[in-house]
Amino acid sequence: MSRQPNIIFIITDQQRFDTINALGFPQVDTPNLDRLVNEGVTFTNCHVTAPSCAPSRASLFTGQYPHTTGILKNADRWTKSWASDLAGAGYHCVNVGKMHTFPFTTPCGFHERYVVENKDRYLEGRYFFDEWDKALAARGLVKQQRELYRQRPDYNERLGAFTWDLPSETQSDHFVGGLANWWLKTHPLESPLFLEIGFPGPHPPYDPTPEALEPYRDRKIELQPVTNDDLENQPEAYKAMRIHNNEVDHDSVVHLLEPTEEQRLEQRRHYLANVTMIDEQVGSILETLDSRGYLDDAIVVFTSDHGDCLTDHGHSQKWTFYEQVTRMPTIVWSPNREFGVPRGTRIGELTSLFDIGPTILEWAGCEVPDHFSAESLNPALAGDSGWSGREFVFAEQVRDGNFTAADYQIMVRSRDWKLIHITGSDALNGGSEGQLFGLQNDPGEQINLWNSDEHAKIKQDLLNAILEWRIETSHAASKWAEETR
Repeated sequence: MSRQPNIIFIITDQQRFDTINALGFPQVDTPNLDRLVNEGVTFTNCHVTAPSCAPSRASLFTGQYPHTTGILKNADRWTKSWASDLAGAGYHCVNVGKMHTFPFTTPCGFHERYVVENKDRYLEGRYFFDEWDKALAARGLVKQQRELYRQRPDYNERLGAFTWDLPSETQSDHFVGGLANWWLKTHPLESPLFLEIGFPGPHPPYDPTPEALEPYRDRKIELQPVTNDDLENQPEAYKAMRIHNNEVDHDSVVHLLEPTEEQRLEQRRHYLANVTMIDEQVGSILETLDSRGYLDDAIVVFTSDHGDCLTDHGHSQKWTFYEQVTRMPTIVWSPNREFGVPRGTRIGELTSLFDIGPTILEWAGCEVPDHFSAESLNPALAGDSGWSGREFVFAEQVRDGNFTAADYQIMVRSRDWKLIHITGSDALNGGSEGQLFGLQNDPGEQINLWNSDEHAKIKQDLLNAILEWRIETSHAASKWAEETR
């Protein structure tokens, strides 16, 4: 790849892995994403470095883990990214939609930003008005939001699932897709282009239009059962988070501790309908890219920043390390560039979401900084027989407005095992607790082996892996600090 390709980076918000039909999930309609899967390369075992928005995205756009960037929760200051390296290499860098930088409008290396942030900013940025807010106001419309949803008599029973009842084109994902298409159609053709498109959905409120929801009204959807054994054997910090999310309506979601199957299904139907809406926008954007000549030489990447439990394991949204939260759909597609592996390849080795960063930098001809903890995926795309993926992937989460009952949690995951170590647990007077899952025998993560004597050595080996990881990344952090002073 000697020429600099146009790079189109599409990131959704809170989209689980099991939301793309072509990856084996017939409950959802995603013809355009199916095309990317069938004609591209999909990393099927890619995991986030943080189970919440800003920490995950800042890690992705810096090549560093959250404990290195210092961006450990939403609204932590984040102003720099490797987009500036692309700009230095001659790319015109444009963001349309969500990035979740802070301040929201910091350039972060882009030449142009058309910011659309979370649908519901009741606590964070309540009076920040983004491009979507301005467009609604210009039409004399009042955005659907938490204060208005709270007036509904069924608000506490909806699990955050509502329809978007304003004009269809004003729904956030339609708006971002339309804004991206407008930019591509009206801006002079400049190459190379780096375009990040950040869809706000399917993050809650789960708000598809009535038309998008209709095909899902009677859709058969298999839900993971929530068992008493699973709930009783969760860490105390997770039990407290379930109660917290029942008492505090984050993102217009009142979490129910014992929802009915129909309530769970309604939430899932709204969520999947929102995914289909995004899929339609992806198809429209691909058509525009093609008509404007960008796809003559382009690489498209599709992924998300983290997933959503959607009541699986009895939890709302993210902030845990279940597969529903950490495992991301990650697709690389190019209509006219060939990779070393065949089209339609699915790569199952362990990878981290932030590995996308150095991969993109290499496509652009940029030097990947030595201090990156992220590792390029280009050897995998080239079919390098010496590439075997990561031995472990790691993720971390600090106490914040949602994970309120402990100080810090770390996930380490190998191919066969996952361990979550929670420190500073309030229920244990600052002590530690955790989870240990044998993924081969228990892929649904139902059996917590943390206190199992039989698995004590595996537990200790994984705790040792966390220790070595922190030591190694501390050295990278020193180099990071030197470059960012």
